[in-house]
Amino acid sequence: MTNAKSVFSLAVALRHSLIELASARQALDGQQTKTEMVYQYLTGPRFRHRVEAIVEAFSSMQEDLDREKKAITKQWAKREEQIERVMQATVGMYGDLQAIAGKPFQEIEGLELTALESKNPIQQLLPE
Repeated sequence: MTNAKSVFSLAVALRHSLIELASARQALDGQQTKTEMVYQYLTGPRFRHRVEAIVEAFSSMQEDLDREKKAITKQWAKREEQIERVMQATVGMYGDLQAIAGKPFQEIEGLELTALESKNPIQQLLPE
């Protein structure tokens, strides 16, 4: 019970409380609906199809990368073999010319015996 002076204040307070209660109920109703929608999406075919598409794309990318690695590795092996043949031919020609001349030529950097033993063919061609 209340007196006449506080009726208006009480009505405003009650109205405010009812509005807050209605807002809270509406938020919970929306949350339940959204939760149900998310659950239905996660358990439904659309989500599965999307995940399958992602996995398929990643698998395809991995296969492409593996093919590229194999191709590049093959190219590198071929180039290393070619460089080795060029170095062997160059060293052979240098030795032939030394034998014909009968005296040692001026040393050529990269063709000395110690350099040939310590470096791989690619490193022999690169400046230090």
